[in-house]
Amino acid sequence: MIAIYPGSFDPITFGHLDIIQRGARLFDTVIVAVLRNPNKMPLFTVEERIEQIRQATSHISRVQVDSFDGLAVTYAHLRQAKVLLRGLRVLSDFEKELQMAHTNKTLSDQIETVFLATSNEYSFLSSSLVKEIAKFGGPVDHLVPKHVALDIYSRCYAKTHPVAAPTVMDPISTLDHPKA
Repeated sequence: MIAIYPGSFDPITFGHLDIIQRGARLFDTVIVAVLRNPNKMPLFTVEERIEQIRQATSHISRVQVDSFDGLAVTYAHLRQAKVLLRGLRVLSDFEKELQMAHTNKTLSDQIETVFLATSNEYSFLSSSLVKEIAKFGGPVDHLVPKHVALDIYSRCYAKTHPVAAPTVMDPISTLDHPKA
């Protein structure tokens, strides 16, 4: 069975990777689908996010990475997926995600939404939080894979906040692949 994990992933975090790894144990294929959302001002281009996700998930054989425009259920039909995979951190996530799941069900009764509760150590983590920390010069290498932290630092904040440099430059760090 194919599951679609849709989102902006700007940037991908260890919380996202937790959901991807756990989803890959449940489904034959997990397609991480980067949404092209014209209403957001992303930090990274869709192509950059796809490459970041590919690098971060290269060790997971059941994962594919793609992008899409429009509705997730339409994309799921195109990819012959039966499941939309979603992560839940807090109660407010549940309310928003449940509303979206019910709406998606009205659009297609052939697509199910499966929720995975985020692991405790990532329950606070969001891409917005990562961007906010980096914006003010804080380190983010403990929240995102090393290559993503380097991208954030080198492309976005190196000139204004040199303290934001990742503290560990080891590309084979265990932080690149969170435990599942």
